Amino acid sequence: MPDAVQPLESPADGPCLACVGCGDDAAQVVRRAAELARQAKVAWHAVYVETPRLQRLPAARRQRILETLRLAETLGAVTAVLADGDIAHAIAEHARGLGVTRIVLGRGRPARPWRPALFDRLGASDPRCELVETGGGARGVRRHLGAPAIARPRRYLLGAAASALTALVTMPLLPYFDLANIAMLFLLTVVLVAVRVGREAAVVSTLIGGAALMVAARRFSYGAGDLQYAVTFIVMLTVGLITSGLTAGLRYQAKVARHREARSRALYEFARALSGALVTGQVFDITRDFIERTFAAHATLLLPDGAGRLAYPAGAGRPGVPVMSVIDMGLAQWSFDHASAAGSGTATMPSNTFFYLPLVAPMRTRGVLVIWPAHGRAILVPEQRTQLDTFGALAAIALERVHYVEVAREAELRMASERLRNSLLAALSHDVRTPLTALVGLSEALALSRPPLASAQLELAEALHDEATRMSTLVSNLLEMARMQSGAVTLNLQWYALEEAVGSALHACRRQLGERSIATELAPDLPLVRYDAVLIERVLCNLLENAAKYTPPQARIAIRASTEDGELAVAVEDDGPGLAPGSEEAIFDKFTRGERESSIPGVGLGLAICRAIMDAHGGSIRAGASAHGGAAFVFRLALGTPPAPPVLESSTS
Repeated sequence: MPDAVQPLESPADGPCLACVGCGDDAAQVVRRAAELARQAKVAWHAVYVETPRLQRLPAARRQRILETLRLAETLGAVTAVLADGDIAHAIAEHARGLGVTRIVLGRGRPARPWRPALFDRLGASDPRCELVETGGGARGVRRHLGAPAIARPRRYLLGAAASALTALVTMPLLPYFDLANIAMLFLLTVVLVAVRVGREAAVVSTLIGGAALMVAARRFSYGAGDLQYAVTFIVMLTVGLITSGLTAGLRYQAKVARHREARSRALYEFARALSGALVTGQVFDITRDFIERTFAAHATLLLPDGAGRLAYPAGAGRPGVPVMSVIDMGLAQWSFDHASAAGSGTATMPSNTFFYLPLVAPMRTRGVLVIWPAHGRAILVPEQRTQLDTFGALAAIALERVHYVEVAREAELRMASERLRNSLLAALSHDVRTPLTALVGLSEALALSRPPLASAQLELAEALHDEATRMSTLVSNLLEMARMQSGAVTLNLQWYALEEAVGSALHACRRQLGERSIATELAPDLPLVRYDAVLIERVLCNLLENAAKYTPPQARIAIRASTEDGELAVAVEDDGPGLAPGSEEAIFDKFTRGERESSIPGVGLGLAICRAIMDAHGGSIRAGASAHGGAAFVFRLALGTPPAPPVLESSTS
């Protein structure tokens, strides 16, 4: 039966590591690690070490290992597959890189006289971790295990002991074997020591073995003074050095390969973690944690505000990490503005304690990664710097992605709000328009009633008619804007002379214009233009009404038209107070007025309707200052090629 999961006190806040093997208890190890991590409320990982022997496993067993790793992922683990000939060493190195404080493993193969069990070898490799053994027949305990790695003096002793043991074994065989055969046994010992322990131990083993061989030669009178034994000694020493050198080179290459694999795995895990980040805070935490874990350095992210100024994040200070001064923040701002690394190990203030890496995304610089190396400038070696730059690029892309996710979310919210508002406006305006039309008609009938009303009553009736008409106009604007936004407007495009639209607009706005002076300056050679006459008249009416609202009763309003660069340009100008600086674009937004608090009637839809009509025509409209200091609105329409007039045939009698 599987072991019952017993609550264990967490030795520290570090994560938990499950060692996935090829045995039948692999799934049980994963579940046990997941349960322990849940109890301790820490993250956990699962690792499988693939040795050359395990690579030759049957396909079914390898598939079962992959299924176990997928099980670990579903339970919340971060998985990794390592390639190494020494399982204990690979697990210990991986655990140290992750900051693991507890390792869960299965029973594994039993110990042999020449090779301890994996449980004991793991304890010797990393004494800081607590080991939990689970599975069939496992001890089910945890304990601090650990012995320091083989120290240099101990390596010398192992080399000497190996040759001494060979001498003890071979001395009784001297009467029966030739001394050359005995020398081969010593040579084999030197080779094994060089492979297993190292170069220094191989040299010591060569010296001890050569001395033992010399003693044996003298004792059995094999011509100890001959040069051949000196040659044998030199050959043994040379073979030992060559073998140990080759072994050291292979070990170094294996170490480099492991480091490359670790860097690739770190980048993969970092990219995978960032792919799930949806807010800036998640990118901040993920980047800081991975930088600190991968590079053994403290890190923080400085992000800009709306004005492009970097700010130190609240709560980012932690014990043992130096606080950034004003000078440090200034250098970080310089790195952000110039998109160039600064600080420790760079050409810009290299004496600074921190290293500043700008997070340059495809569109813009998204922030600065500030790193405080725990081991001086070790982080700036070429391999580390390359990986750090890659980390920075991934973080920058993640920040840019999160930014556009937020922009898209806000745009979607605005669109939904706009649709709801347009629907409400259309519904309310439609329901209000009918009674308003009736109210306008009743007020007109009241003013024309017989017998005639008294002067005071007639004044009230006319005031009622004016207000009802104004309210009807507002409702018409609301309906017009709702129709424009919904795309339900179909243009009736015909070729017209602009003079017709100007005349119709002036006639329709005569009441609103009052005593204001109107000047029309239309170029004499204006061609026909293709537009919707009703809508362009609406544009002119809205511009004239807008000028009448914001100018005094004796103001001057001018309508000018000319052709410019293949377009018809129509301007409506006044000599009133003009526009507020910086509001030239904002006044075209819906429900935006020239003055926020004012007795001037209106809801701020007239100019928005003008822009919507011009957009539907493929034209443009802009606002600015007139030559007399007032406001000027200019809209443009493409001229096109008007149709040729029909040719009349003359008849001859």
